[in-house]
Amino acid sequence: MLPITADSPLILASGSRYRAELLSRLGLPFVAMPSQADETRLPRESPLALARRLAEAKARVISRHHPDRWVLGSDQVVACGDEVLGKPGTREAAITQLRLQSGRNVEFITAVALIHEATATILRHVDRTHVRFRALGDDEIARYVDAEPAFDCAGSFKSEGLGIALVDAIESEDATGLVGLPLIAVRRMLAEAGLAIP
Repeated sequence: MLPITADSPLILASGSRYRAELLSRLGLPFVAMPSQADETRLPRESPLALARRLAEAKARVISRHHPDRWVLGSDQVVACGDEVLGKPGTREAAITQLRLQSGRNVEFITAVALIHEATATILRHVDRTHVRFRALGDDEIARYVDAEPAFDCAGSFKSEGLGIALVDAIESEDATGLVGLPLIAVRRMLAEAGLAIP
């Protein structure tokens, strides 16, 4: 089993700039490779099961091509009642998502999977963050979306930016989980795998 080094960096199975920025905080050599895993939700699949499955699927797609390397996959699912909210992609979809979340408790589920294919090693973790949104008026939502178009963020807001003004409370074990990669758990998983953090 190879350690994580400059010659054998960790592979982040993601094209997310947010996850790459977060992972860089740990000071480990890594490369980001977008995963082409199918992210279609299965019939009657719970948000928790979806997040877990996609985190592992993203890592597996990459690890099959790099079996001797450590691969980290992650996925975030936003559960608002019975609805799962993905990345909105457009202004209209972002407004719709924020209207839905207005005045409600929303769960952000971020799953991670660390895989070393050659040794059949897999470590998993799920971070659950509860966000209580304020009651938001349509004009307030429109102003936010125009000021901070978070079209590439599930749930259509950035807690690390202006989006913090949209909420009454956030309950989490790890603030980085809400952004997209729970670093406390990732560090623990890396240590469990015998990989040293600088």
